[in-house]
Amino acid sequence: MATSREMTEGRALPLIFNFTLPLLLGNLLQQTYSLVDAAIVGKFLGINALASVGASTSVIFLILGFCNGCCGGFGIPVAQKFGARDYITMRRYVAVSLQLAAVMSVVLAVVTSICCADILRMMRTPDNIFTGAYYYLLVTFIGVPCTFFYNLLSSIIRALGDSKTPFWFLLFSTVLNILLDLFCILVLDWGVAGAAIATVFSQGVSAVLCYIYMMKRFEILRTTPAERKFDSALARTLMYIGVPMGLQFSITAIGSIMLQSANNALGTACVAAFTAAMRIKMFFMCPFESLGMAMATYSGQNYGAGKPGRIWQGVKASALMMIVYWAFTFAVLMVGAKTFTLLFVEASEVEILKDAELFLHISVSFFPILGLLCILRYTIQGVGYTNLAMLSGVSEMIARILISLLAVPAFGYIAVCFGDPTAWIFADLFLIPAFAYVYRRILRMNKN
Repeated sequence: MATSREMTEGRALPLIFNFTLPLLLGNLLQQTYSLVDAAIVGKFLGINALASVGASTSVIFLILGFCNGCCGGFGIPVAQKFGARDYITMRRYVAVSLQLAAVMSVVLAVVTSICCADILRMMRTPDNIFTGAYYYLLVTFIGVPCTFFYNLLSSIIRALGDSKTPFWFLLFSTVLNILLDLFCILVLDWGVAGAAIATVFSQGVSAVLCYIYMMKRFEILRTTPAERKFDSALARTLMYIGVPMGLQFSITAIGSIMLQSANNALGTACVAAFTAAMRIKMFFMCPFESLGMAMATYSGQNYGAGKPGRIWQGVKASALMMIVYWAFTFAVLMVGAKTFTLLFVEASEVEILKDAELFLHISVSFFPILGLLCILRYTIQGVGYTNLAMLSGVSEMIARILISLLAVPAFGYIAVCFGDPTAWIFADLFLIPAFAYVYRRILRMNKN
C-alpha cells in the first residue's frame, strides 16, 4: 500500500534530502526526454533538424511551464490541508483540481495549436528550419493535456510527502519515450515530428497509469460522491494560488522567448549551439529545481501545521545541499562541457562546439544564484504567497528582454550566454527581501 509522509517533525536536512532524491531522479528523467530527443535528432537527422527542435524550446517552456506551475500551485492547498490533517477538505481540493485541469488543458491545447505558425514567425525562426519547428511545436501543443495531468497527479502525490511514486511512473515513461523515439524516427521516418509524438504519447500513458494507481493505492485520496462535487470557493482558492505560479513560469518564458528570438537572428549555427547547451544546462540544473519542489511541500506542510520556525531550518539545510552540489557541477562542466556537446553534434562542427562550451562555462559559474532562487521561490510558494513568486518571474523577464534588445545586437552570442545569469541575479534581488517579508509575516500570524 502506498503511504503518505508528514515532514512536520524531525531534522530538516535528512527529511528534505530523502524527499529530494526521488524528485531529483524524476527531474533527471524528464530532462532525459529532452536529451534523448535532441541527441537522436541531431545525430540521425542533422544540424538543421536539431535547430528546428531548439527554435521552439522557449515557446514550449512558455506553455508547459504555465501548466506545470498551475499543477504545482494546485498541490499547495493539498499539502497545507494534509499538514493540518484536514483530510476531507484535502480530498475536495484534489477533486476540484482535476476538474479544473480538464478544462484548462483542453483550452490551452486548442488555442496554442492554432497559433503555432504565427508564434514561430514572431520569433524570426529561419526559413530552412521553419517546417520542422512547426510540426514539433504543433504535436507538443496537442499533447498539453497529457503533460498537464501527469504533472498535476505527481504534484498531488508529492503534497502527501511521497516523492517516490511519481518517479517510478516517470521512469516507465522515459524508457517508453526512448524506444518510441528510435521507432518513430528510424523505422517510421517521421522526422522531427516523430520525436514530439514519442514524448507526448509516453507522457499520456504515464498519466493514465499514475491516476489508476493513485486512486487504488492511496486510501487517503479516495473520495465520496459529495467530495467530488465542484466547489466554486475551493476552485477560486486553487486558481488564486495556481495561476500566479503558472504565470510566473510563463512570464519567465516570455523573456526566454525574447532571448531565443535574438539568438535565432544570429544564424543556424548559434541556434544549434544554444539548443545543445540548453539541454545540458537543464540537465545539470535539475537538483536546484528538485530542492525547490521539496521546499514547496516541506514549507506547505509546516505552514499548515503551524510550525513556521521549521521553514527557516529547511531553507538553511537546502542552501547547504545546494552549495555542495554546485561545487561538484562546476568541476564537471568546466572540464567536460565539450564532451557533453558531442552527444548532439559531430566533432567536425567546431564552431558549434566552441559556442556551446562557452555558454555552459558561463552558466555554471552562476549556479549558486540559481540555486538560491529556486529555494526561496518555492518556499514562498509553499506558504501560499504565489503572487510574490510571480513578481520574481517579472524580474527575470525584464532582465532577459534588456539583454535581448540591447546587449545581443551589440555584442552577439556572448550576450546570449549571459542572458540567464543576469535574469537569475534580478530575481534574487527581489526574492531575498520578499522571503524576509513573508517569513516575518507568518511568524507574527503564528504568534497571534
